[in-house]
Amino acid sequence: MNATAAKAKPRKTRKKAGLPSVVNRRREWRFELPLAATVEGKLPEGKAFKETAIIRNVSSGGAYFCLNSGVVVGTQLKLIIELPAEATEGRKVKLQLGGTAVRLERSDVKVKKQGVAVRFGKTHKFVSEK
Repeated sequence: MNATAAKAKPRKTRKKAGLPSVVNRRREWRFELPLAATVEGKLPEGKAFKETAIIRNVSSGGAYFCLNSGVVVGTQLKLIIELPAEATEGRKVKLQLGGTAVRLERSDVKVKKQGVAVRFGKTHKFVSEK
């Protein structure tokens, strides 16, 4: 059997094996954690934007939120996430992260036009307000 024939051979699915048909292929656990954030970046035509958003879910590798700005896949974004006071001993602390838009969806939130999935970059910084 050649390599082409091996690729065309049907594979056993989870459903046939009696397991759930939905498989989560993400590497990290996602948490539904609504956090206020400011999202900054540049639109495809080069115009800078700054918009408030609510993080819908977050993991160690990325986040999902809705915007009106009209970003495209590959857009470099800066997220400034306001951390809950309960997690910061009552201090106002923000987490600044960079990331790349990796998936876009039609928003299910009426006030925003697109859902944006972002994969975080390697750098982050905590900023404390006094």
